[in-house]
Amino acid sequence: MTIAAVERALKLVEALAGEADGADLTTLAERLGLPVSATHRLLATLSERGFVAQDPQSGAYGLTLKLSQLAFRNLDLRGLPDAGQIVLDQLARATCEYCRLAVVDGESLTWIARAQGATAGLRYEPPMGTGIVLHATATGKAWLASLPEAEALRIVCARGFDADGRTGPNALADVDALRRHLAETRRRGYALAIEEGEIGTIAMATTFRAGPDPGAPVAGTLSVAGPLPRMQEARRGEIAAALATAAREMSAIWPLRRRQAAAVPAVGTTAARQTAPAETAT
Repeated sequence: MTIAAVERALKLVEALAGEADGADLTTLAERLGLPVSATHRLLATLSERGFVAQDPQSGAYGLTLKLSQLAFRNLDLRGLPDAGQIVLDQLARATCEYCRLAVVDGESLTWIARAQGATAGLRYEPPMGTGIVLHATATGKAWLASLPEAEALRIVCARGFDADGRTGPNALADVDALRRHLAETRRRGYALAIEEGEIGTIAMATTFRAGPDPGAPVAGTLSVAGPLPRMQEARRGEIAAALATAAREMSAIWPLRRRQAAAVPAVGTTAARQTAPAETAT
């Protein structure tokens, strides 16, 4: 398969990921700018591999759960969610708001875990599958502020400030505004986004490192987000302190995640079958 064919297949998968009820062949071909015949060949290949299925009644194509299974398998091998879920749960209880953990993934960030701390009233709980708009979220700005300024600006400018409309009314619109926000983030010690990522919400975030050494690279971010009325300035000092504590704890346990993953044999291996006690699935 050529590089161009691989790219088309990946674009097709991305297109299907946004279709809850699937999409028909013609719609997909138009969206990708490909001939119907070429789109059909790609769908046939993905179907043979188990990534795509066609609804027998409507004829629409949709993703199967195979991609999700592969993603969770990879996360389990890395030991990422388990390493930080306890810290994330503690942060949610301390702030009584929605908390998320994101990890550095190349020149971007990816959500990998969440915890809901709100027990009454409005509950903010966005989907985990959306991409992180770096310049319009507290999570993104916290990470960008940890980079050399020139590198941070290059990453954002390469993506553009429009972000396909996936921003709130106060989203930053130019380099000068971004530079000011990143400077404020460094001075304050945490990032703040007021209706930048989404209307009616405020978020705060900080980075954590890949170990307790201050010189360790930044591994990811922790964030707290909630409805605008509950996230006013009077609460931000308390939330910032909780974020700082969680970041220190996350940095302390982060190096353990790979050791934890390596110590647990994969399900189905001989070692796992010999050592795992009998359990009832719940």
